Parts: sequence; structure tokens; C-alpha cells
Amino acid sequence: MPPAVDFFYGLGSRYSYLASTQLERLAAETGCRVRWRPLFSGDLFAARGRDPFAAAPASGQYDPAWRRRDAERWAVYYGVPYREPDNVRVDPRRLALACTAAARLGAVESFSRCLFHALFVDGISPLDDDACVTLAQDAGLDPVVFRHALEQPETAAALMATVEEAVARGVFGVPSFVLRDEVFFGNDRLVLLRHALLTARPGS
Repeated sequence: MPPAVDFFYGLGSRYSYLASTQLERLAAETGCRVRWRPLFSGDLFAARGRDPFAAAPASGQYDPAWRRRDAERWAVYYGVPYREPDNVRVDPRRLALACTAAARLGAVESFSRCLFHALFVDGISPLDDDACVTLAQDAGLDPVVFRHALEQPETAAALMATVEEAVARGVFGVPSFVLRDEVFFGNDRLVLLRHALLTARPGS
């Protein structure tokens, strides 16, 4: 069976978007299966009791201007479009919930890609429930069924279960990739994940 990689990501995370653009290539090169696991990083930080964005930046890497320029450089390197969402109004938790609804309907990857494109390429605003329903239809989902799934308490429970699983598996931020019991944190760790996949012993 191909090795499985769990991709824990946040919809408001520029680095999650950038990493997502490389996953098809990763799967093609290594034969892995990528499982898309949406969550809201604020819930992850709350569950861990640590939020690196709660106070003054601990280092320059948390400075918004630096992160913006860094993301722009990564986009150029990957050859993908990127637009900093300066004036886009979103609720990242609600977007994670929408992706979880799509996951329950079997379309988490296609819907998440639509959301990432709307946020980091098209700059669509506001990205509210109505916009999500439209994007769900673009991803091949029935808009009525999707809206119902978005409101079901089981969807909210599934989202929190993802957060709890992420914490239990050692995830502390997004994007994170979990291969068996090893966590690779950050878009820039994709190269290390690829190496691990290509050098893993069969059955290990």
C-alpha cells in the first residue's frame, strides 16, 4: 500500500496554500497518498496552550511584512500565482468548517483548492457561507447538500476531532505533514518529506 501523508493545513495560511500547490508533484514522484486534514490554527494553538502570534513577534519570521515577501519568493520559486489577501474578509475557522463539510461529502481536496485559489489568487471577498456554497458547486458538490452539511453539528465535531488528533500526533502549526509518527512542519520542509518518502524501506 502506498505510504500515507496527512496534510494538516489552515485555509488562512499562506504557507498552507503554497504547500498545497506542490502535493500533486509530491504524490507523482514518491507514490504517496496525501490525506487533506483541514483545521483552524487558532483552535490548534488553544488546544496546545501556546500561540506564537498572541504577543509581539518573537522573531523576524513572524513579522507580517517579512512573511509576505517570503511567500512571494516561494510563489516565484514554485511558479504559481500568489496574491497577498490584504483586504479579504474571512473567518478562518468557518472556512475550516466548510472544508470539513466537503470532506464529509468526499470532496475535501477539490473544495480546498477552490478556497485557496479564491483567497490567495482571486482575492474574493467576503469569503462567507454564500461564497463557499458557490465554490462547493464549482468543486462538483450539490449546493443544497453542502449547505446542510456545513450546518450539521457532526461537521463541527469532526473539525474539533481533527484538531485533537493533530495535537496527539505532535502537530504544532500549519502546514504540517505527518508520515507515520514523524512530523514535517512548514512548506519549506517538503524537501525533507520527499526525501523521507523516497528513502523509506518497504513496509517500514
